[in-house]
Amino acid sequence: MNDQMKQMIQQTEQSLTKQFSQIQEIVTANQEKVLDAFQQVQVSESHFTPSTGYGYDDIGREKLEELYATVFRTEEALVRPQIVSGTHAITTCLFGVLRPGDELLYLTGRPYDTLEDVIGIHENVDGSLRDYGILYNELPLTESGKVDFSNLENAINHRTKIVAIQRSKGYADRPSFTVMEIKEMIDEVRKIKPDAIIFIDNCYGEFVEIYEPSEVGADLMAGSLIKNPGAGIAKTGGYIVGKEKLVNKCANWLVAPGLGKETGASLYSLHEMFQGLFLAPHVVGEALKGAYFTSQLLSDYGYQTAPTASDVRTDLIQSISFHRAEEMIQFAQMIQKQSPIDSYVTPEPSSMPGYEDDVIMAGGTFIQGASLELTADGPIREPYTLYVQGGLTYEHVKLAIVKSVIALNK
Repeated sequence: MNDQMKQMIQQTEQSLTKQFSQIQEIVTANQEKVLDAFQQVQVSESHFTPSTGYGYDDIGREKLEELYATVFRTEEALVRPQIVSGTHAITTCLFGVLRPGDELLYLTGRPYDTLEDVIGIHENVDGSLRDYGILYNELPLTESGKVDFSNLENAINHRTKIVAIQRSKGYADRPSFTVMEIKEMIDEVRKIKPDAIIFIDNCYGEFVEIYEPSEVGADLMAGSLIKNPGAGIAKTGGYIVGKEKLVNKCANWLVAPGLGKETGASLYSLHEMFQGLFLAPHVVGEALKGAYFTSQLLSDYGYQTAPTASDVRTDLIQSISFHRAEEMIQFAQMIQKQSPIDSYVTPEPSSMPGYEDDVIMAGGTFIQGASLELTADGPIREPYTLYVQGGLTYEHVKLAIVKSVIALNK
């Protein structure tokens, strides 16, 4: 490490002393929560034993789902390697609960790009919710990126069955929503339609705060194991937690009516899923420190960052807006160059399923697509915003970011 790098790291870290102290408090609280859950449900080595075939009587799978329900303070959980992504977990919830004639209302504006085809926002998508006669509505956010409570009552009607909340901003130009903001949303919906099912897309948010949306009134919640709760160890999978009757509906859609949670072989995934959940509070803390570092350093060099280093955080996503598309692409390529895997590969913008614009995706990850590992991606469109997230170790993040900034400013 040269003197320039040392100076950049030292100056940036000195300005983040308070934030790093707060992160440590959150990590400790969440580690205690997870440890208590492991002890409460009595996990043993026998629960790591894999199952095959139909997966009947898989005591490890059942114990893992009991553990997730305990950690997230819910009645039931569905945690499976057969759930391939966050989008798949969300899709399982929507198709599991909604029926023809029901309406899905997104309270937080347009959802993440990959859900547009699931919902059927674009016509002629085979197998979408729209294709099954399920209606869709969204409540646009205010100019400041907040929920428009003044129009909430007009957006909810007798057909509204699920009110969905996306915690993380994804590729949207708005702040991510804190757990307390989500609680306010839930409370306001309950005043208007008490029987509405509140669903939370919790991707990128697990263990960033001390509380989860499932602890403040959400009925159903989903996420990916190659994000926060897998800690970079789980190779695939997703989770769904919430009220028992709703989780069982999701299980019936994922597998088959009548089979539901009783089947589904765990194969060799149990050990890494258990251990990943145990390590998740710590690894999320490492990624959070990296996000603060990224925001502070890029801001110091004149780039617009969101959240800023002084903002309260509720997820791992750090956005950086560049002046030109070329800068955005170069920075992403440098992140790839500083990765442990495929560092010699140069990513280029290209079309991707579920996205309207070309997307650049950088991330030499041990697990394909794992965004708890350090990655950088974004659609090539103004204001040329790159979304940087993850980092299994804080040290890797700060080295990669510093080297990328130096290269960008040569």
